[in-house]
Amino acid sequence: MVDNYGDESIRTLDWKEHIRLRPGMYIGKLGDGTSHDDGIYVLLKEIIDNSIDEFVMGNGKTIEVAITDELVSVRDYGRGMPLGKVIDCVSKINTGAKYDSNVFKKAVGLNGVGSKAVNAMSSYFKAQSIREGKTKIVEFCRGEISQDYKLESSEEKQGTMIAFIPDEDIFGKYRYLLEYVEEMLWNYVFLNNGLTIVFNGQKFQAKNGLLDLLERNMSGTDTMNYPIIHIREEDFECAFTHSNNSYNEEYYSFVNGQHTTQGGTHQNAFREAIVKTIREFYNKDYDTSDIRNSLVAAISIKVQEPVFESQTKTKLGSLTIEPNGQSVRNFIGEIIKRHLDNYLHINPETADALQRKIMQSEKERKDMANIKKLAKESVKKASLHNKKLRDCRIHFNSNHENRLDTTLFITEGDSASGSITKSRDVQTQAVFSLKGKPLNSYGLSKKIVYENEEFNLLQAALNIDDSLENLRYNNVVFATDADVDGMHIRLLLLTFFLQFYPDLVRGGHVYILQTPLFRVRNKKETIYCYSEEERLNALKKLGTNPEITRFKGLGEISPNEFVFFIGPNMRLDPVILKRDMSINELLEFYMGKNTPDRQQFIINNLRLEQELIDEKIAAIATV
Repeated sequence: MVDNYGDESIRTLDWKEHIRLRPGMYIGKLGDGTSHDDGIYVLLKEIIDNSIDEFVMGNGKTIEVAITDELVSVRDYGRGMPLGKVIDCVSKINTGAKYDSNVFKKAVGLNGVGSKAVNAMSSYFKAQSIREGKTKIVEFCRGEISQDYKLESSEEKQGTMIAFIPDEDIFGKYRYLLEYVEEMLWNYVFLNNGLTIVFNGQKFQAKNGLLDLLERNMSGTDTMNYPIIHIREEDFECAFTHSNNSYNEEYYSFVNGQHTTQGGTHQNAFREAIVKTIREFYNKDYDTSDIRNSLVAAISIKVQEPVFESQTKTKLGSLTIEPNGQSVRNFIGEIIKRHLDNYLHINPETADALQRKIMQSEKERKDMANIKKLAKESVKKASLHNKKLRDCRIHFNSNHENRLDTTLFITEGDSASGSITKSRDVQTQAVFSLKGKPLNSYGLSKKIVYENEEFNLLQAALNIDDSLENLRYNNVVFATDADVDGMHIRLLLLTFFLQFYPDLVRGGHVYILQTPLFRVRNKKETIYCYSEEERLNALKKLGTNPEITRFKGLGEISPNEFVFFIGPNMRLDPVILKRDMSINELLEFYMGKNTPDRQQFIINNLRLEQELIDEKIAAIATV
């Protein structure tokens, strides 16, 4: 092997080259917009964060956000960037006012990177500042200035406007899902009292902070074991209750308005303080898991110069509260101790309900101990004799970066499982093979998870029994046939997850794999079509007498072809659980005993879908 390592091997990249070459360092994973943590949402968040920081400093109460096709724009009414430094603020790395804590106190963006990363990763980027009766506009293409406009007079209200189009060279064919954007914007208004965000004409406002957040995310009071406990003091706020419909802990945690999806020191401090305070109040040494079981909490802390574990700021690493140097643990612990203890003394009904919940969890834990033990033995034996799980090579419980790339395909049948197994990326993609249709678990207790071999093996493969923090695959994908049986299997799997592990769905981990219905080809080109509309377009493109194949099931797709459907251009439909949707009502309607109502719903929607298909086909035929 020739070693060509020499002077010519050393390169110095400018700021935009480095960002475009290593985008993951700045925004985490890329993605195509299918997942809520894909890069295009991080770009939007980075720009909005700057406007939020202006609001926090008392400048501008309204932020306007618009997404039209690919173009994204964010307009605030803050101070506006200094007119002579607009170019520097959006194109010079490590440049900005947030290094001056007197100008931006307790801000999110502290690294001088966010807007520059958006600029470098956008095919079009526009920055406009309106200030002191004048405006400065600069336009960029992939970080390079394309148009530098002269300073002009302006009668507009002062503030900043940023517009950008994410670069398809980096993100491929992407789409913004409005549900994910709206969820982000709701979090901003929950965390910033007095803020109004206008998104495509719709207003987002909140009055009661994290109390509103929890009420919205818990889909109604029927899911709460007792009224939400809401605590506010200084730079800390929390709201929490225990859920009747969950077996796991669930947290919405924030630092300076940033959604810290991986938690951090503030979340750990909260968890510890809850256990300590409850034990002392009841004078009982309750097991930690019994206290935290089904706990749903929202936590927010504001910290000057916070330390995050990455540029994407998903986990707080700060140990102390600056500038006084008090530990995060003691700061939160003292507030929880004082307020929660007082609240439980003043509200004995809530105190009784909380204690009953803890005792119920204790009883369930002890009752399940033997079942779990037998179930684990069953998993070990079953794993020796069947090949339900073809695992991937990455095991990443402690490595978040690897976890983002991992996928588990849940399939039905040997032929489909075989095709996906042969064509998958063995580093990051695993396959779990179902044997026929799974059990309808609606209305059953969690005991069924351990007694049903298929469910037991599935939850063991995912490693989600105790906590979603240990989830082994970031993406859980239903890969079933596009027919009635395949749809039924999807519904049964969704019922299982919503019944026992709803946070897996809420967390944006569950998807449906789209596979083609048709293959249309001639000697020169092959087109895979996912709908009747696409098939007609393919026929028009390829001309007369192309070969048309209708795929009846996944097993008919060869491994050589499957590579195209589960590779970089994989089409996934995320399973999105709307926040105003009650899981109980959802499962009761689709899986309960109201057969006539459900039949009528199916008939009505089939008619509507057929009408839409007929309209599209007619439109294509007239082109």
